[in-house]
Amino acid sequence: MTKKQKILDDSKPRRGSIDLYAAQCSKCQKWRLVDTKEEYEDLRSMFSEDPFFCAKKPNVSCDNPEDIECDTTRIWVIDKPNLPKSPEGFKRELILRSDYSKLDAHYVTPNGKKVRCLSEVIAFLEKNPEYRHISVDEFNFTVPKILEDTIPADAKKKLAQKSSSKKDDSAFSAGSDGTGRKRIARKY
Repeated sequence: MTKKQKILDDSKPRRGSIDLYAAQCSKCQKWRLVDTKEEYEDLRSMFSEDPFFCAKKPNVSCDNPEDIECDTTRIWVIDKPNLPKSPEGFKRELILRSDYSKLDAHYVTPNGKKVRCLSEVIAFLEKNPEYRHISVDEFNFTVPKILEDTIPADAKKKLAQKSSSKKDDSAFSAGSDGTGRKRIARKY
């Protein structure tokens, strides 16, 4: 298996879906690729208690060049730390809106149904007693922050036009310096 095949999420990434996962070393601030979504969710769920360091990857130290740079070759989003891992059998998906304004989160249940909010999760768990052992607290619909500096220029123009036509411009947070403040990121 080639390195390229390893870093793809699922089989073939769709437009607006995640194709790479990365974590920033708490010591040297270098970005390291994370091989799988599951490994990424493990890192993210325990980040405050167990920060990421280059040495956690086999044969890697802070002296090695970074795996990937936070630049404009891709759209970067920064996740909040300590979000819970997806419950077993469920899949958390994030989809980037076509206007690059934000991401939408939903879970795919073991039977293929999409749930988009906690009330839908509660309804699903109540209708499916075999999943009652799962707590609603294991689901989180918090979405990562899009780093504005990594959005393509033509999309920024469309987004600016859209937000200027609204009274409240708070739908998009400007001024990100791209430093990875939370030190866990996803690349689109």
